[in-house]
Amino acid sequence: MITLTDIKEAKTKLDGIINKTSITHAPFLSEDSKAEVFIKKENLQLTGSFKIRGAFNKIASLKDEEKKAGVVAASAGNHAQGLAFSSKHFGIDATIFMPEATPLTKVSGVKLYGAKVVLKGQNFDDAYAAAKEFAKEHNKIFIHPFADDKVIAGQGTIGIEILEQYADVEQIIVPIGGGGLIAGIAIAAKALNPNIKITGVVATGARAMKESFESHLPIDSDSVKTIADGIAVRCVTPKMLDYILEFVDEIVEVSEQEIANSILFLLERHKLVVEGAGAVSVAAIMHKKVDIEDKKVCAVVSGGNIDVTMLALIIEKGLVKSSRKLNLLVTLMDKPGALMDLTDVFTKCDANIVQIDFDRNSVKLDFGEAHVTIALETKGEEHQKLVRENLKKNGYRFKQI
Repeated sequence: MITLTDIKEAKTKLDGIINKTSITHAPFLSEDSKAEVFIKKENLQLTGSFKIRGAFNKIASLKDEEKKAGVVAASAGNHAQGLAFSSKHFGIDATIFMPEATPLTKVSGVKLYGAKVVLKGQNFDDAYAAAKEFAKEHNKIFIHPFADDKVIAGQGTIGIEILEQYADVEQIIVPIGGGGLIAGIAIAAKALNPNIKITGVVATGARAMKESFESHLPIDSDSVKTIADGIAVRCVTPKMLDYILEFVDEIVEVSEQEIANSILFLLERHKLVVEGAGAVSVAAIMHKKVDIEDKKVCAVVSGGNIDVTMLALIIEKGLVKSSRKLNLLVTLMDKPGALMDLTDVFTKCDANIVQIDFDRNSVKLDFGEAHVTIALETKGEEHQKLVRENLKKNGYRFKQI
């Protein structure tokens, strides 16, 4: 059983190596939830994630002959970067197995520290199986991303930091994938203050730990599918479930849309770039999945290694959903000046055109007609209503897309 002493020893090993990431007040979240909400910004860690803590503590604890053998790991991305950084620090060989769909930013981050990357399988569990087999065949040390006491102790240093930075905290909200982060934080926090409530958050597309927590039995999912790739774990490790059953008070889940909303919210309101897994704690607060009214709360934002293409997609969909972007398909007569007349309607409505495409060849069109696909920058629902009304007034056939 991991103790506070183990976590304090890990903290000593990490001193001077990692950032003691800040905790800052979240005024918008606090006002909306009627609570005092603070954010622990592990997305600002050296490798963009909390995972460096556990990986470094584990590598630092290896014997000299184990370091010479080299290490192997499986990871959805963040453990890989933490392990790659730690291996480089100690000058040892590292091979990381990652799912084939791992975002490029995470793969590049691992290679940057000199580790070898092998892309294998459709999810973490496929990569994990391949990594275990490779480690056995080549007599290397396998470093588990969460079900390892040294790794858990390293992650638990976040719990100590939270209590040092926010001594009055009453509830800590933490993302859950395999369970190493929440187990470490919970062990440390409850050793320092047994009254602290620990809430875990899973993604709807990867809810194995929540189902297992509720049934008190390990229940694996048939598959996982979520933009929160850092917590996309299909199988539940009995050891981790035991820790969570003992130290975690509740587990809630958030949907894909709720995760996307929180990513955009953190980017716009708090100027934080956060990955899907890192955003689930904030998503749980934003979408009222946790009862925190009148409480002092810390939401752990666990990582910021989001792929830029995913971020662009989230921003695009968020702009459409919040009525700041309007996509239209307009049918007009295919004659000189017709497009200029259409754009004049938008000009009079003060709607800025950001993208336009003209099609006169579609088989869906009658002869003499053209389709214009157009994206407009708008200022909310009332502004979009004005645009639609003016199109109708001028006799245009259109649909919102």
